[in-house]
Amino acid sequence: MDYTWFEAGLWGFLGGFALLLGALTGYYIKIPQKIIASIMGFGAGVLIAAACFALIEEAYQLGGFDSTIVGFAMGVLIFTGADIYLAKKGAKHRKTSDKTKISTEYDESGSAIAVGAVLDGIPESVAIGLTIITGGMVSIATVAAVFISNIPEGVSSSVGMKNLGWKKKSIFGLWFIIAVICGLSSLAGYSIFSKFPPDVNAATLALASGALLTMIADTMLPEAFSQTHQYTGLMVALGFILSFILSMG
Repeated sequence: MDYTWFEAGLWGFLGGFALLLGALTGYYIKIPQKIIASIMGFGAGVLIAAACFALIEEAYQLGGFDSTIVGFAMGVLIFTGADIYLAKKGAKHRKTSDKTKISTEYDESGSAIAVGAVLDGIPESVAIGLTIITGGMVSIATVAAVFISNIPEGVSSSVGMKNLGWKKKSIFGLWFIIAVICGLSSLAGYSIFSKFPPDVNAATLALASGALLTMIADTMLPEAFSQTHQYTGLMVALGFILSFILSMG
């Protein structure tokens, strides 16, 4: 019996579980904002490399320019539209840990934070499942990129939620549910799209790449730069080269 579908879900859950690990760390350990921002920049670099080497390059090899460009554009437009909507509903600074922001302009809605976190996690989780279809086995580089980048997001968001007065059970329960959704998204990426032609899979990989790059630029890099300034580029570059090495391994 083929249990590859189960493997796809498990790898996706592992990537999402990093959010819960980050939340636990951020809730119980006082981490300086500059450290959180530095890790966020590092995670952004890791994801940028994954979007380039594990996703869009694979999309091009599967479906050529047309499917890749169409999928990429769709990912950018969908994420941008959803992010604008969520920002208006109260999830503009969902990745921040800055207490000053929270007290002055961080008018956050719990439901918007939850939906925003799911929005951030689904493209990368679907991509994990798709890498099994295209490569025969999961891309460890993609899983590692998702895992590494999710830890600072969990840390930053949980600190922000704690400062907003969220209860411990609500914070950890939210991130656990999102980890499960990530697992299901990865399972769907494998089980559903394995029945589709290469052009559709190529467009979906490219869509995930476009959505990831847009998410990184809109949410991760601003949070990283807000605290690390001149060192943001260094942290992003370190994350990028690590992800590149993993993808070539």
